[in-house]
Amino acid sequence: MKKGSEGFKPENLIQSNIPATWKAMEALYDSGKARAIGVSNFSSKKLADLLEVACIPPAVNQVECHPSWQQDKLREFCKSKGVHLSGFSPLGSPGTTWLKSDVLKHPVINLIAEKLGKTPAQVALHWGLKTGNSVLPKSTNEARMKQNFDVFDWTIPEDLLAKFSEIQQASFVHETYGSYRSLEEFWDGEI
Repeated sequence: MKKGSEGFKPENLIQSNIPATWKAMEALYDSGKARAIGVSNFSSKKLADLLEVACIPPAVNQVECHPSWQQDKLREFCKSKGVHLSGFSPLGSPGTTWLKSDVLKHPVINLIAEKLGKTPAQVALHWGLKTGNSVLPKSTNEARMKQNFDVFDWTIPEDLLAKFSEIQQASFVHETYGSYRSLEEFWDGEI
């Protein structure tokens, strides 16, 4: 962000210096002030570029990941490099203006939930865990929090798991502000 800017506004974004920032994070790790260091919203290309200069590889890459934004290429790249992929918003981002996706209302998710006697949230969370991600759901509702934990002692059969590939993948960019003008540019052609 530009020095002295207030609030997250696209016109306040500036180019980042990822190698210098990473070196500073490595210094925190080396000093014992951080037990692990990681990145957020890195594409495979950005992660590969970082790995070229990193002495300490990122432990994790945290990205939005859910059935409507599956991140297949990125997930495979992270796995090949030993970087854990952690999925935030594993239930989607209902109500956002930049991402047109409502995972919990998606017909495929609801079909699977109905067939398995589970909630759409449980299906989405189970899918995320099955792909090898960690999932970071958010809720303030105690009943939903308990439901979110009921994702471990059952499985989605292969025929229903295959239906996830039918889900159209979401996208976002800002055409005027920021460093990236298109989705392909931001995600380096991975979506």
